[in-house]
Amino acid sequence: MAPSIPPDIADLPFEKALAELENIVGRLEKGDVPLEESISLYARGDALRAQCEALLKKAEAKIEKIALDSQGKPTGTTPLDGE
Repeated sequence: MAPSIPPDIADLPFEKALAELENIVGRLEKGDVPLEESISLYARGDALRAQCEALLKKAEAKIEKIALDSQGKPTGTTPLDGE
């Protein structure tokens, strides 16, 4: 089940969400965060992960594959999934 993405996270661009997620992971890996704060950080990190994943899927859907002719020259583009 995907976590609910809070509005403040849903508005973050990929780079900022990833940077915050990396910061959270670093803090949790150090092990010097109190338990209650760790739980809160983990929940926020999970929402950030979901945001990054959603943004990556959205970007992936936009990627186009270059179509080549028989001599290897570009002739145009087609959607990555062939639609």
